[in-house]
Order: sequence, then structure tokens, then C-alpha cells
Amino acid sequence: GGGGGVAAAGGGGSSCGGETDMVLLPPHLFSRFHNQRYAPFGTQYLHLGDGITLGCESCEELWTPRSAHIDMALRGVDIIGNASGSHHELRKLDARLELMVGATRKCGGVYLYSNQRGCDGGRLYYDGCAMIVCNGRVLAQAKQFDVRDVEVVTATVDLDDVRSYRASIPSFGIQAADAAVAVGASRRFVRCDDVTLGGGPGANVTADGRRLHPRPEGSDEGIRLHKPEEECCLGPACWLWDFLRRSGAAGFFLPLSGGADSSATATIVGAMCNMVTAAAQADPEGEVAKECRRVCRMDGDDAAAAPSSWVPSSPQDMASRVFHTAFMGTDNSSEATLSRAKRLGEAIGSYHLSIKIDLMVEAILKVFQLTTGKMPRFSSRGGTISEDLALQNIQARLRMVTAYLFAQLLPWVRGRSGFLLVLGSANVDEGLRGYMTKYDCSSADLNPIGAISKNDLKRMLLWAADEYDYDVLKDVASAPPTAELRPIEGDDADAEHTQTDEEDMGMTYEELGLYGRLRKISRCGPVSMYRKLCVTWSHLSPQEVAAKVKRFFYYYSINRHKMCTVTPAYHAEAYSPDDNRFDLRQFLYPTSWTRQFAVIDAMADAACVDNVDEAHKKLN
Repeated sequence: GGGGGVAAAGGGGSSCGGETDMVLLPPHLFSRFHNQRYAPFGTQYLHLGDGITLGCESCEELWTPRSAHIDMALRGVDIIGNASGSHHELRKLDARLELMVGATRKCGGVYLYSNQRGCDGGRLYYDGCAMIVCNGRVLAQAKQFDVRDVEVVTATVDLDDVRSYRASIPSFGIQAADAAVAVGASRRFVRCDDVTLGGGPGANVTADGRRLHPRPEGSDEGIRLHKPEEECCLGPACWLWDFLRRSGAAGFFLPLSGGADSSATATIVGAMCNMVTAAAQADPEGEVAKECRRVCRMDGDDAAAAPSSWVPSSPQDMASRVFHTAFMGTDNSSEATLSRAKRLGEAIGSYHLSIKIDLMVEAILKVFQLTTGKMPRFSSRGGTISEDLALQNIQARLRMVTAYLFAQLLPWVRGRSGFLLVLGSANVDEGLRGYMTKYDCSSADLNPIGAISKNDLKRMLLWAADEYDYDVLKDVASAPPTAELRPIEGDDADAEHTQTDEEDMGMTYEELGLYGRLRKISRCGPVSMYRKLCVTWSHLSPQEVAAKVKRFFYYYSINRHKMCTVTPAYHAEAYSPDDNRFDLRQFLYPTSWTRQFAVIDAMADAACVDNVDEAHKKLN
């Protein structure tokens, strides 16, 4: 179509091959104002007055076998844009970068990648990291995690380098010629002769008159890829900041047990305070500083005589205003976890409390005794399994009630306005296994670690111990995970608790991570998981593998209902069992798995017979 009213758009997946359709436009609008009756729909490129061509592909097209950038490159498009909406997952940036570098290394060209940054109001966090890539080299890269909403990166490129690069690949020229014959090149471009990008006296000059200096030939921007343990900390930290500033809350409240999970959540809040404080100090009049003053109640009636340009003097200064932690101990708690919780609170700078909830536990049990005439006992003291579990669960659930009471009233206690968001700290492996009490401290407003594995969290703790000088995290990471809900066995009050998570679960956290990936990412049921694990765990007998798989699916099925009420968690792993968004499966399963377990048993028995026959053959 003619006229200047046509906008070029990168098309959908169906038009990647280069086909376009001429579509009739509403004549009473376009004919009258633009002298145009038709417009091409499909993949079109802009051809500017100085000969530069621009195209774009959508976020997902970069990941598909027939990506739009391939056809664009063969058509001679110089610059390809990708305005993406790609959410964060652990280790996902590596794949993105590999795709963009590989695309421009294979096809040549300039690739402009932009991505959303921030929380979408749900479980996702979009991790930015805008990039400029040319001929397989990264020229500019924005931060992956930052509390600022917008970050712009620039680079100066010589488009002759693109044409020279493509001309140096003979087979590229042959395929480009074939593509031009297949679909007429004139059908692919929208001419914009009155628009130019490069060359001329105004080249490399910004709107305010500053001159941009090209990068030296051959220089590359240093590629920054975070380690998974850094991603575990920085991504949820930015996510929490978005929730804090948008919700109007006065801060966070965290039940801090001194174990790995709650310590990881506390560390993430500490990282948030570090990032916000650094950004506020760098620009006291910027948006981050203004939001920080509002969240810290330093811009209104609570601020008293605070200066209008107030920013936190340190991350601990900010944490003391917005972060509240409490160790909720009972007679079953150890001195070791009490000490770790206190030391971590001091290191981060939180407003920390130590609360004894034994009186509450005793009151509930007294009510039960007056009603039924019976008093439950722990199994170590002669009680049944049902009694033991009930006594553990009442402690856990009372912690949730206590957390919400303190979250609502602590701002009032401190002479401030507002409320606190309660943070949970159950990891993805425990959610998958169901190793949590329904409506205990795993029930909260937000859970920054709900889709992160235990092993990744431990690595994060060790990284953060050095990064932020939280030395106590090394002690936390080395301690055996424990719920501390049963009586302590032994006389040493300073010793670690004898109740351990892996012993209670009947499986290790490493095994749970493998089960989770096979169940969700590989879409395995009991039988297909057994077959894969027989190869992975070749050091185990088929019967041992069968027992492990059946144990996992038994507990998965009886506890799946807990995922219906699970706290909204930061999405970090593709195998998250959160059924509210990422795992839309039923929550009622036949716990006996009659057919599947029978097939597994038959396969294990057959494998055992085959192994015996093979051994006999070798002996003979």
C-alpha cells in the first residue's frame, strides 16, 4: 500500500516464511486520511531512506525452529528487534544469550533485545537484561536484576560490518538469493524514505546534543551471567521490593527459625535492602529513593523531622525499619537455632524478637484434655504416630497464628502506621513431597523461596555469607535441616536437634529435586520415572529403585491437596508444584496407584531375573 500511514509489524509465527496478505482497510478511515485502501499483514520490514532495514520478531519466535530472524537475515535486514516479555527462571538467561549470540553468529546482523523488568503482580518476575548483539558479539548488556524500573543501554555499530560478515559466508549468499526468488523482495519491505538512522552530520548525536563515541573495533562488553545461587537471591529480592512498594505495607514479618529455609528468606530481604539502599544513595532524588522514603515512613507523619532527601545510611538502617523477625521457640527448640536466628537478625539489621509459645501450646492441649479426657503424647514417650503428628502440627500452626498477630500489631508497637506482609519459607522440594503442615508457617502472604530447591538454597547461603558478610550463614548451611517439633533427645542443650528432615521424609533433598524434574519437566508418571531412574541410579537394584519411586508417589498423592492453599511463591523452577498457576493437575489421587505400582513390581522382578540369568551365564 502507499502513503505514510502504514506501520510495519513483526508478524506471528505463521508468517515467518515470508508470506504476507493484502487486507482491505475500512475505506471511510484510511482512504480519506491516508489515500490507502490496502495494507500488508504478515512479516514486513522497514526500509529507511539511508538504506538501513529494520525488522522485529516476537519473544517466543527466538526459541522456535523456524525463527523469524532467519528469513529477515536472508532478506538483508540489518537490525532485528525483539521486545520481549520473558520471565525469570534459574539458568534461563544462559539459554537466551546462547540463542541471540548463535543467531547473529550464524546469520549476521544487529540484534536489539529488550525485556520487561519487575513483578507482574503475581508469581513471575521479569528480569530485564536488555542486550545489543552484533555478529555473535555482545556489545552492551543491562543488569539482569535491579530495583530501577528502566535501564537503557547503547552501542555504536558500523552496519558495513554486518554486510561484510554476511558476504564472507558463501552459502549465506546462495540461500539469500534463493529466498529472494521464492518471494519477491519488493513485497517484503515498507519504504520509509523520509526516515534515516545513520550517517550525515547529525549521526551519533543525542537529542540534547551529546555525541556518542563508537566502541573501539573488536571490543566486547563483558558478559555478566549470574551463578544460580546469585539468581536465587537477587531475583526474589527484586520481586519482594515490588510487592513491598506496591502493596502499601510498612514492611515484612518473618518467623526466623535459624534453619536454612527461613534464613534464606531473611537473606533475600537483606539483599533487597542492599540493592535499594545502593540505588537510593546513588540518586537521592530518583524514583527508588522516593519509594524508599515512602516505604520506610520517612515522607509523612511518621517521618517527624527527617529531611526531605533522607536515604538509608546503610542496608541495616533500612532493614531496621522494614524487616521484622521473630524466633518462635518451644521446649523442643535448641539453643543452636536460637543463637543462629539472633545472630542473623543482627547481621541483617532486622527488628528481632524471641518469643516462647509454650503457653499457647499448653492452653490448646488443656482444652483438648478437658473436652476428651485424654492427653496426647509424643511417640518417644509412648504415644502413637497420630498423637505425635498432632503434637507437632499444633506447634507449627500456632506459629502461623502468632506471626499474623505480630505482623498486624508491631507497627503500632513501634509507633508507626501500616501493616506487615508475612513471609513464608517452604522450599519447592518440601512442597512437592508435602513435607509441611497445612496452615503453619508455610502459610503466609508471600514466599520468596517456594520454587527454589534446598540444594540451591544452601549454595545461596554460602554465596551470601561472603557477599554481604553474613558469616552466620555458613553455620546455617552446615547444620542438618530440622523441624524441631519433637522433644530433644540427650542432655546437651547446645547440640543440634536429633530430628532431621531427610529422616522424617524418607528421602533426600537431592532425590526430591530429581523426582520433581522428572515429574513435571519430563512429564513422567510412576512407570516412566522408574524406567528412567533405573538408568540414572544404576548402582541400585531395580527393587530399590522401585521402592523409592513408589514411596515418592505415595507421599506426593496424599499431600497434593496442600498445593491448593500454598502461599504465592516467586517462580524460579520449571518443576514448581504450585497448582494455582504452573501445575494444573488434580489434587485427589488414588494413593495405592494399583496399576502403576503393579507394572513397576513386574518390571523390577523381571529385571532381577534377567540379572540372575546373566550372572549364571558369566559363571558358566
